[in-house]
Amino acid sequence: MGRKDSSTTKLPVDQYRKQIGKQDYKKTKPILRATKLKAEAKKTAIGIKEVGLMLAALLALLLAFYAFFYLRLSTNIDSDLDPDED
Repeated sequence: MGRKDSSTTKLPVDQYRKQIGKQDYKKTKPILRATKLKAEAKKTAIGIKEVGLMLAALLALLLAFYAFFYLRLSTNIDSDLDPDED
C-alpha cells in the first residue's frame, strides 16, 4: 500500500512547474487572442488590388454597355436615313 500512495503523489518540483506553466498560459492568452484577431482582420480586409480590380471590372462593364447601345442606336438611325434618301 505504501507504493500506491507514493506513486500518486507528485514531486513538489513538478507541481511548481505546472503552476508556472498555468500562469504563463494565462498571461499569454490575451496576447494570443489579440494576435489571432489581428491576423484574421488582415486576411479579411480588402486590399488595394481588389478595389482596383473591382473598379476596372465596373468600368469595363459600363464601357461595354455604352458601346452596345451606341452601336445599336447608330445602326437604327442609319437604316432610317437610307430609305428617305432613295
